[in-house]
Amino acid sequence: QVQLFESGGGLVQAGGSLRLSCAASGRTFSFYAMGWFRQAPGKQREFIATIRRNGGNTYYADSVKGRFTISRDNAKNTLYLQMNSLKPEDTAVYYCAADLLRAGMSLRDYEYWGQGTQVTVSS
Repeated sequence: QVQLFESGGGLVQAGGSLRLSCAASGRTFSFYAMGWFRQAPGKQREFIATIRRNGGNTYYADSVKGRFTISRDNAKNTLYLQMNSLKPEDTAVYYCAADLLRAGMSLRDYEYWGQGTQVTVSS
């Protein structure tokens, strides 16, 4: 098993930047493909980005492509999401997720989830 703890959320003005972190504990972090998802009020949780175990391949939702960057540091057991050019529509709770099998783009592809961190972008 792996436990996940997100941090780095907060309030930022439109056009600003934030970096989210997801610290992992438990089983070896490098065994897991990782993903970021978000859930805005009244909406379903949606895929943002995913990264393979060795960090060699990344995939993004069209809504964040070119603005967000997913990365990982396996030596530090940490996943990151660098968010630039933030927009009010990026306001949501952001979740990291882990799975042993693959770097998928669906919620059901991931077995382990963090508790989330709130990101609020003001206009």
